[in-house]
Amino acid sequence: MHALVRRIPPGRVSTYGDLARALGHAGVARQVGFALANCPDDVPWHRVVNSQGAVSARADGVPSVKHVRRLRREKVAVRADGRVSDFVRLRWQPT
Repeated sequence: MHALVRRIPPGRVSTYGDLARALGHAGVARQVGFALANCPDDVPWHRVVNSQGAVSARADGVPSVKHVRRLRREKVAVRADGRVSDFVRLRWQPT
């Protein structure tokens, strides 16, 4: 899975579900998220968002500041509510 996440180009995003489907396990988007929570430093985990095109909220109900900051560094516009602006255009789907 880490190799697949590394293929997401800078400035683009994919979803947990997109990655799960590409791995042949459409119903395990949540497990993809769990795996990314503990991935090596060279995996661009921040390029993965939820199915609504947003940075998932943490337990406090707020999107991860670190996640948003990393996306913005790659010129991905993220609104205050955590949604990626122009998600449809920026979405990268593995083949």
